Amino acid sequence: MKAWEKNFRKVEPYTPGEQPVFADMVKLNTNENPYPPSPKVAQAFALLGNQAGKCRLYPDFKAEVLVGALSDYYGLEKNQVFVGVGSDDVLSVAFLTFFNSDKPILFPDITYSFYDVWAQVYAIPYERPALDENFRIRREDYYRENGGIVIANPNAPTSIAEGLEFIEDIVRHNTESVVVVDEAYVDFGAQSALPLLEKYENLLVVQTFSKSRSMAGMRIGYAMGHPGLIQAMNDVKYSINSYTMNYPSLVLGTAAVEDEAYFKECCEKIIKTREWAREVLGRMGFSCLESSANFLFAAHGSVPAKKIFTALRERGIFVRYFDKPRIENYLRITVGTREQMERLFYALSEILR
Repeated sequence: MKAWEKNFRKVEPYTPGEQPVFADMVKLNTNENPYPPSPKVAQAFALLGNQAGKCRLYPDFKAEVLVGALSDYYGLEKNQVFVGVGSDDVLSVAFLTFFNSDKPILFPDITYSFYDVWAQVYAIPYERPALDENFRIRREDYYRENGGIVIANPNAPTSIAEGLEFIEDIVRHNTESVVVVDEAYVDFGAQSALPLLEKYENLLVVQTFSKSRSMAGMRIGYAMGHPGLIQAMNDVKYSINSYTMNYPSLVLGTAAVEDEAYFKECCEKIIKTREWAREVLGRMGFSCLESSANFLFAAHGSVPAKKIFTALRERGIFVRYFDKPRIENYLRITVGTREQMERLFYALSEILR
């Protein structure tokens, strides 16, 4: 090792889902929305060509047009909304802003695997209370001193959501630390913690445009909370990179928020397809956890998940496999269109026979 290498920050990086590019593939591995963004987004996108000259200018560092649209949509004040480059960026800023003590932050042992990466990068001590045998959070594990709490609800990769009373109980037991509720999948059937913002100044709710609004490629995420939390996050953000949101993202994100009817229609289609797919998988010998997300977490009764994953991949069908303790026999299957799911089931019928 060279002398200057000793000062490198060593961390095991987050492993994103594979992004294959094959003709006629079925991509069900990264929880993207199978439907296009709102037609209003397409219209706004077409108009961007006429405004290309604006790309020579820095975007509004306050992102006021998008912040305003989100605050109007959720009935909040503008100073209660923070926006960033995808919810990953928002969560990263939250970690850096709020988790600055010697006490460990807490999040489940099976959850979004970026949490421990951020904790390592920012030298934040952390502990991971184990989910119970049914992959559910034990609320009493969070009734102790800590430097902060992060709960994904619905959880990933398990797809399980806890109710509002459950989330409030954890927030109520932790009024001396910030509780972050990551709601990336909340629009597919779970209860949002947003109603709790009126009661708890230490609660931060994080959502994204990547899933329910079909805009993963635009990288738009946002957080909602007490003005004091949002101001603290902005202070950190402006100290790192004031201009995080590019001009097209601001314009297209605003257009997406303004089309509530299309948003709800897409969510309803995914929920309907998810419930049908769960029934079909059950008849094929899979057990699926109850899902409130746009994916299913499934294990077959006799065929190992890795074998199924490999066989599907050979057929151009991509799902997510986690080679990790306790979940090594599960596959995470994104809910696609009905046609995509039918191709998946045909392939599974060949693999399992």
